[in-house]
Amino acid sequence: MTPYREAPPGMASITLQSIISYTILAMALSIKVCRCTYKEDTEAESINNSASPCCCKAMDMTKMLLNILIPPVALIMLLLILPPYLVLKYLGLVRGFTYSEDVAGKVVLITGASSGIGEHIAYQYARRGARLALVARREDRLREVASEARKMGSPDVLLIRADVSKVEDCKRFVDEDNGTFRTVGTCMNIEDDLHPSIDINFWGSVYGSYFAAPYLRKSHGKIIVISSAAGRFHSPGASIYGASKAALISLYESLRIEFGSDIGITIVTPGLVKSEMTTGKLRSKALQSIPIESTEDCAKAIVDSACRGDRYLVEPSWVWILFLVKVLFPEVLEWCLHWLFFSTPRNSRKAA
Repeated sequence: MTPYREAPPGMASITLQSIISYTILAMALSIKVCRCTYKEDTEAESINNSASPCCCKAMDMTKMLLNILIPPVALIMLLLILPPYLVLKYLGLVRGFTYSEDVAGKVVLITGASSGIGEHIAYQYARRGARLALVARREDRLREVASEARKMGSPDVLLIRADVSKVEDCKRFVDEDNGTFRTVGTCMNIEDDLHPSIDINFWGSVYGSYFAAPYLRKSHGKIIVISSAAGRFHSPGASIYGASKAALISLYESLRIEFGSDIGITIVTPGLVKSEMTTGKLRSKALQSIPIESTEDCAKAIVDSACRGDRYLVEPSWVWILFLVKVLFPEVLEWCLHWLFFSTPRNSRKAA
């Protein structure tokens, strides 16, 4: 009977490394074989005008190998990377509570500044001494907001009447801001309209960011985009609005990779916040039991998050639980939402 022997120190890690290495090598070889086969068969395909059976088999084999190999390798990599990653995230969280950018004298460009979250974000930056460029369609409301911002401490306030759904207006307000202040430090994209308009809720943010990007690169500035919890969560009855907000999240997550460290991006997904959208007739009866956060509290949380350099902000913080429920129990959630929003007594009688 062979006596039990303990594995030499480090043997487990070596074995694990070997498994990962061989798996990755097998994946690379299968892809290489597929590419070579594809290259050879492309010539035959161009001659015969039909896909080569050999090429199809190689593609099928590669797909099968990837389906078998990638899940276990990904799980192993997750177990290896997760502990140090969580430590780094914790250190970043601690740093965020001890660091806050000084925005006194810096330029903040705010679209949608005539009311709601945009108005109160302007007040928050004014209290911190930032110079403001306020953009909106309602010039009379902009004048009122600008007057309050000056009283709160902003040394310089520029008013720009513009429609963010128009490309020429977006270029103009960025040029006016740069012409007056010679820089753009932070670009706050706050287009929030319940009307099912992709032009306002999506393109309004895209145009502004596109024209501001060259100036933001020079100043190593920031883009703060106000999406919505509806962009990550189901939004029955406002599906087009939710789709436009989901598109914003996807766009700016990709732009974060493209810009790298040149431009910081904070993506904000607020829940129900007091505004013209969430009060009065626009508020669904199904949502009347859900508390609405004050605009002032939401704006303060957004500015604090931007000054910390956060990548994401969910406000109020309990809303992230809904995102988790959507991932873990999608079918149950869909049934509950359908019952909550559409299973009225009237609908039940019709169904009977």
